[in-house]
This record gives sequence, structure tokens and C-alpha cells, in this order.
Amino acid sequence: LVADAVEADGTAVHRPELGSLVAAVPDDAAARAQAEAAVGAVDDEAVRLRSAVKARDGFFTTFCISPYSRYLARWCARRGLTPNQVTTASLVTALIAAGCAATGTRGGFVAAAVLLIFSFVLDCTDGQLARYSLQYSTLGAWLDATFDRAKEYAYYAGLALGAARNGDDVWALALGAMVLQACRHLLDSSFNEANVDATAATADGKAVAGTPTAALSSKLDSVGWTVWVRRMIVLPIGERWAMIAVLTAFTTPRIVFYALLVGCGFAACYTSAGRVLRSVTRKANRTERAARALAELTDSGPLARSVAGLLRRPARRMPAVLSFLVAFVGGAAVAATAAFAPIDGPWPAVAAVVYVLTSGIAVARPLTGALDWLVPTVFRAAEYGTVLLLAARSEVNGALPAAFGLVAAVAYHHYDTVYRIRGGTGAPPRWLVMTIGGHEGRTLVVTVLAAVLVTRHTDFPTALTVLAVAVALVVLAESIRFWVSSAAPAVHDEGETA
Repeated sequence: LVADAVEADGTAVHRPELGSLVAAVPDDAAARAQAEAAVGAVDDEAVRLRSAVKARDGFFTTFCISPYSRYLARWCARRGLTPNQVTTASLVTALIAAGCAATGTRGGFVAAAVLLIFSFVLDCTDGQLARYSLQYSTLGAWLDATFDRAKEYAYYAGLALGAARNGDDVWALALGAMVLQACRHLLDSSFNEANVDATAATADGKAVAGTPTAALSSKLDSVGWTVWVRRMIVLPIGERWAMIAVLTAFTTPRIVFYALLVGCGFAACYTSAGRVLRSVTRKANRTERAARALAELTDSGPLARSVAGLLRRPARRMPAVLSFLVAFVGGAAVAATAAFAPIDGPWPAVAAVVYVLTSGIAVARPLTGALDWLVPTVFRAAEYGTVLLLAARSEVNGALPAAFGLVAAVAYHHYDTVYRIRGGTGAPPRWLVMTIGGHEGRTLVVTVLAAVLVTRHTDFPTALTVLAVAVALVVLAESIRFWVSSAAPAVHDEGETA
């Protein structure tokens, strides 16, 4: 009665699906006896096992892993193993897989493929064990979230090392795959943060109709098989790791990375196209919380913040779309210069200075525009892409592996930022962002290092390595301190949805 009254008053009421569970409010003794009999007939163990599996998972995870990983989770629970121990075992297994791939032999590649799949089985098991045994912890959620990235990127490095043993340099492809993955995940996060609490705009007191893409999505949802197809084509972690494992066992690292770049590139275009159409056709009012989250996701450092502070008042009169356009022009300029201009000349550094200015202009006004959720990803692609292009074009031995390490360290910081915001604690402290320079500061530093040191072949990789180690030490120390001591949840969900 209370629920019906609340719903009649205009408040949405969530009514969970009971499945095989029983819920009843008996009116008399007979009804009570009937309800108790129904409750007693429920197989609690079967319900616990079903509940241990996530409701929304990819096709490969749902049909190829979860049917038996849930029983592995129960086996672990009965032997007193904790989710964190299983998570750690998954990481160790993936690192061994990366080591096998680094051997460069066919036997090593086959062993790496088998171990990578087993690592994913353990990755599914830890969450199922947590749900089965109700062992939830902030530390465990953080470990699960960060170890996934560490496992995948370590495996990329292992493949690159294995290819190098066979005379094939694929470090640029490995770094490109890592950049693409990081940008994909940020696209998911920034879009969700921008729209999670957005309200539909109204016209004459009436809500504006939904978007054509949303209507099409709802129509497709009514056809069951299309749901699975749309989950598969975005290459979530299960499908992605399965593809990597199979290709590792039967082909070469170069083919693995080609497939990753093509598959993940298509997935990024597919999801982004639908979201852009939704954003420009849906009239929505975005909140201050969303604007703050997007500003934190930009990872703007002292240089961009200084420019933004000087332009904050006039920027408020700019059209909303200008933030995205300015960010895009600045990012494209610095990346294009890194791709085509002489590295040891002044132009890459000049373009980086322009990038600093455009980055400040882009964040000078609140990020509440329809396409402002793209701004953090533009910055991310510009920074990572510039590092990749400068290292690849330098043709200096060791530059690409050093660049891989630098991007991995910075990407960890960006993932850490995403998980903190999802947990409701906000971004890392400002001193941390200022210390590691922000995206624009690091881009400027790398372009200057390339211009000064690229002709001295050993110095450029060394400088990138020192920068990577410095960023990693500062970021890891603060991240570990926060997640070990914090009571905030570290929500982990790749969010690779259609």
C-alpha cells in the first residue's frame, strides 16, 4: 500500500524481480502457512550460486565462463579463500602468461593463451566469490579494478617482447592498443558521468520527446538476440581476452595487435556515434555535479588552470559547443605536428604551447554542453598520441618501450581518477595533479625533451623512463594510501555497452 501510494504521488518505485524467491504479506493463518511452505521449498544454495553471477555480462563470460566459475567460487568459499586472494592469483597468472609470451616461441605463445584465459576465469571468480560469500571491501574493489588494466597491459608488453625476439618490432602497435583501450574506457566513463543525473529539458512545461537513437535501442531490445550481438561487437573484456588468447596461440603478435586495433577502433566508433547522436538530439539539463566530474576527468594541470582562470569570465559568454571544438583543434594540432614536423625542430614544442592555451580555453567555462563529455577523451588522445608519435618517429632504440611505460603510468592515474569519481569521493587531490603536471604539462615536457634529446640517441629513452618512474611512484603512493585507508567504494564496471 505504501509503495502504491508513493508511486501514485509521482515517485518511481523499484520493484526487483524475485525469480525463484518468495515474498508475501499473508492475511491469515492459511496464507501464512502457504507462504512459509513456498519459502521452505526454495533452494537457497542454487539462489546464492545464481546471484553470484552478474546480471549483465558479455556473451563469452555468460556462456563460456560463468557456468563453471560460480562453482569454483563456491569451492574457494568452502576453503576459506578470500576474493582478494583470488584477485591476486589472477594477476600473478596473467603476469606469468605475459612472461610466456615474451619467450617468442610457439610453445610460449600457446602457454600464454591458456594462462590468459585461466586468469580471466579467476577474474570472474573473485567477484562471484565476493557476491556468494558477501565479502565486499573497498580494497578488493580497487584491486579488481586496477589489476585488470595491469594484466592486459603487461600482456601487451609480453607480446611486444616476444615479437622482438623474432625480429619484429611491434612496440608502436602495443602502445597504440593501450592508448585506444584507455580512450575507450574514458569515453564510457565521461558519457555516463555527464548523463547519470541529467534531466530532460522541457518546452512549455512538457518534457521533450526522447531521441531517435534511444527509440531504436528500445526497439532492438525487444529482439533478444540483438542484445547479445550489441554486447559482443563492443569487445568487452571477455570477448577481447578470448580473441587475444586465440590469436596469440595460432598467429603472431603483430596480427594480435592489428585485430585489437581494428576491433576496438570499430567498437569505439560504434558506441561514440550513437552517443553523439543522442547528445545532439536530446535536449538535457546537466548538473553542476556532472560538470565538476568532467572537469576532474580532464586532468588539467597548473598551466591549463592558469589560462582558464584568466579567461573564466569572458568564457562564460562562449557558445557551449566551443569547449569541445577548441579542445579538438588544440589536440589535433599537437598530434599532427608530432606526426609530421621535424622532431628536433621547434614546431612540436610550439604546438604544445598552443595546446596548453587551447586546453585552458576549453575548461574555462563549465563543461555542461551537449558534447562536453568528449573533452576529457580529446585531451587523453592528444597526450598519449603525442608521446606515441614522438617516440615512434624518433627511431631511437628503446624510445617506444620507454613511452609504453610512461603512458602506462599516466593511464593508471587516469583510471584511478575514474574509480574515485564513481565512488563519490571526487578526483585525486589537487597537489597530485599539480605535481605530475596535468595532461598539458606532460605533453609540453615530452615535446621539449624530444626536441632537445632526440639527436642524442640514448638520452631520449632515458628521459622518458625517468619521467615514467617519477609519475608512477607519486601516483601509486597516493593511490595506495587512499584506497587502503578510504571507506569509499571502488565501483568497477568497464561499461562497454551499446
